[in-house]
Amino acid sequence: MNRIKRGSIARKRRTKLSSFTSGFRGAHSKLIRIIFQQRIKALVSSQRDRDKKKRDFRSLWISRINAIISQNKEKIYYRYSNLMYNLYKNQLLLNRKIVAQIARLKGNCLFMIANDIIQK
Repeated sequence: MNRIKRGSIARKRRTKLSSFTSGFRGAHSKLIRIIFQQRIKALVSSQRDRDKKKRDFRSLWISRINAIISQNKEKIYYRYSNLMYNLYKNQLLLNRKIVAQIARLKGNCLFMIANDIIQK
């Protein structure tokens, strides 16, 4: 029987995996079993941090809206929660990101919106 050389497919798969972890240090970029583990860990971490980024931005928008409202108490008599509740109740479909951009760039426009809500 002739000898059959094998392993080309496995070598391709391992090369593809090692290209994923090429920037890692030590055994994390050399040993196949550890490369598998590090790849799983990296993908889990990236998913978790994408979710965390959404939470961080939402809290940033809330802080910006609240800061603008509390800064100008003579123009508007609102707390953040009351403002968002009244926006929702009057069916103004503005999410927190848009309201934060309006508050930051055109503060007077936010006060006009709030005064219209108060008058209704």
